[in-house]
Amino acid sequence: MLLGAGSDSEDVTQEAFVKAYRKLSRYRGESSFRSWLLAIVANETRNLHRSRGRRDGLVLRAAAADPTSEIAEDGAVGAVLAGERREALVEALRQLPVRDREVIVCRYFLDLTEEETVAALGWPRGTVKSRTSRALAKLRGLLDREEVRHG
Repeated sequence: MLLGAGSDSEDVTQEAFVKAYRKLSRYRGESSFRSWLLAIVANETRNLHRSRGRRDGLVLRAAAADPTSEIAEDGAVGAVLAGERREALVEALRQLPVRDREVIVCRYFLDLTEEETVAALGWPRGTVKSRTSRALAKLRGLLDREEVRHG
């Protein structure tokens, strides 16, 4: 599960579907069904994190979503470089505050539209826009520092 449920993702997904089924009469069509359902999944995942006090697993699953995205070069060399880039990205994302990670995962790893992100996170549109911008700036800064450190 990309929102960080880890090994509990099946339980979170099942609970989200049960809640969605029970609340189906409350779905008004103001947003897409997909974003409505993703909002329930996101809330269930947040509940899991709150109950356990865990917030660090969010990005690990997201980075693993597309492990071949950077491999266009020579086989083994490309794989090593892509792995290093992915590790640097994961490390930088881990350093971001939870809400910054959430918006980046929704927008760039789940590929949600701005409107779907608004619905999934339950934030105002302006908050999604501003937090996305600030989170990307923070992420760029962290990645630049990492690049300088490792040459």
